[in-house]
Order: sequence, then C-alpha cells, then structure tokens
Amino acid sequence: MSVALSLLGPHAFDAGLYGEVIRLAGRSPRVLDDAIALYGAAGLALFAVIMVAGWWLARAADGATMARALAAPAVVALVYGTNTLFKGVVRESRPCRAIPGSITLEKCPSAGDWSFPSNHAAIAFAAAAALWAVNRWLGLLGSVAAVLMAAARVWVGAHYPHDVAVGALVGLVLAAPLTVAAGRTAPLVERARTGRLRFLLSAPTA
Repeated sequence: MSVALSLLGPHAFDAGLYGEVIRLAGRSPRVLDDAIALYGAAGLALFAVIMVAGWWLARAADGATMARALAAPAVVALVYGTNTLFKGVVRESRPCRAIPGSITLEKCPSAGDWSFPSNHAAIAFAAAAALWAVNRWLGLLGSVAAVLMAAARVWVGAHYPHDVAVGALVGLVLAAPLTVAAGRTAPLVERARTGRLRFLLSAPTA
C-alpha cells in the first residue's frame, strides 16, 4: 500500500488550496500564465547561471568559498537524486490526475511521474542554500527564484502545495550540511591555486 494514500486526491489536506490556485490561474491574464508556465518549465536554468556567477565571484575569495562554489552543482545533483528516490518510495499521484476535473496550464505528467516531493522545489532550494554560502547577494537572488519556482509549480497545476513545501525542506536540509562540508576542502583549493588550474580558481592579479 502506498505511503501517499492519505495525501492523494480530493482528500489531501491542501487539495482545496490547490483548487483555488489553479482556478485563479485559469482566470488570470494569458501573458501572466505563459510567463509563469515558462519559468516553471525552464527556470531551473537560471540556477545554473547563478552558480556560474558564484564560481566567478569566488575566484577573488578565500579557498573555502571557492570550494563551496565548486561543490554547488554536485550538492544540487545529490539532492536531486535523493529526492527522486524519495518520490519513488512515496509514489504520490499528481494532483491533476488524482483530482477529477482539474484544468491546468501545464499538460499533466504521465502516470508514474510522481508528485511528492517536488524535484523542482528541491533543486531550487538546494541551489539557494549552496549559494548563500558563496555570496549573500547571490543567495538572496537564488532564494527569491526558489520561492517563485515553488509557487509556479503549483500555479501550473503540477503539484500540491505540500509537494513543493516538502521539496523545499529536502533541498535546504540536505544542501546546507553538504555545502558546509565542502568548505573543509579549502586546503585542496589553495594548493590547486598554485598549479595549472589557477586561472580557473583565482582572479587575475593587477
């Protein structure tokens, strides 16, 4: 029996909120819906761009900061893998499949593409957590982008609110200690800065 039976369909505790959100989306201007749908589908690329910016800025920072910047993509990948395993255990159906009459902006994912927790939210919040340890302004930007991503995934009808909330929690809880641990490899970065990789790890000196 699925762990998610208590969360599924019209009986999910936040099914009513999900319904209100998708109805609001259905009444909203098309240009707004299109923008949110595009961000919800492709916005994870923004986090890759911000992580590249984190590496660029970390070239002028200490070894621990550079170590955390270099580790950020690996941290996000580990969080994604863990969250995907979690989804496979819980096996919660998408709300657009479980709730009859759901009209969504995004085509409902196929059966077997589980809903809980949201991978998009887990990835976005993991990236935001990693970025906070690299540069606070990038961390702030990543946090705003992560909140918008979580909201977008509910708006388009792909997730219940609890899916994105738990996905965000998974991202934060896993990424924070992994990023801190990555900072302990600072001595390796400092040694690499004196070798052939120094052009990737250090800003040019005047």
